[in-house]
Amino acid sequence: MDGLLINSEDVYTTVYTELLQKYGKPALTWDVKYKLQGRAGVDAAQIVIDHYGLPKDLTPQMILDINYKRQLELFPHCKFMPGALELVKYLKSKNFAIGLATSSSKKTFKLKTENLKEEFSLFGKHVITADDVPPGKSKPQPDIYLTCLKSINDERILKGEPEISIEECLVFEDGRPGVVAGITAGAYVIWVPDKRAVAVMDPQELAIIGKNNEYGVILGSLEELNKEHFGLQ
Repeated sequence: MDGLLINSEDVYTTVYTELLQKYGKPALTWDVKYKLQGRAGVDAAQIVIDHYGLPKDLTPQMILDINYKRQLELFPHCKFMPGALELVKYLKSKNFAIGLATSSSKKTFKLKTENLKEEFSLFGKHVITADDVPPGKSKPQPDIYLTCLKSINDERILKGEPEISIEECLVFEDGRPGVVAGITAGAYVIWVPDKRAVAVMDPQELAIIGKNNEYGVILGSLEELNKEHFGLQ
């Protein structure tokens, strides 16, 4: 969701930079930030603590609590990324089964989407957050996508519709941990990374989608998606 559907990644950058500056540290840069994308909050906070050498008595949960106060001001102003809302509406109009798997907690998900409730209602009840998987099982582990698919299939079973296999699924991601999660789950991944993340990644990290795009494809924007190529007519 963050950085793929809405521009909430910009908020995370701002809030973390403000926190780091309070401790006399440099701003959050993309060589660190791309490692945080798609991870559960406590995992991302631990990476920041370790990389910047923050005080040992500052726990990941303390960082989340500090950041949340600032996020309360900024998250309600989030907007959709280019092509994101159009794609969700299109898939819904064509009766494709869609779900949302986010590493955000339920609390932060609600905050980010407070002013976008109608749009996010398109996902129905198939919204899976970090709170819906066991601790330590968020991205890059595959559990969150498998849980999301189970939610979709549970509804399909009740309707007498055939279940969908993970191999039939497309996973849309912006962060590498989520790409790893999608591929590990068995889905094909549409990776839309931030250009600033691509600039600092090792080529081998980008090669996770396969030499011949057998596991996924990289796009510059959701607006570049060739729906016909992926059978989304």
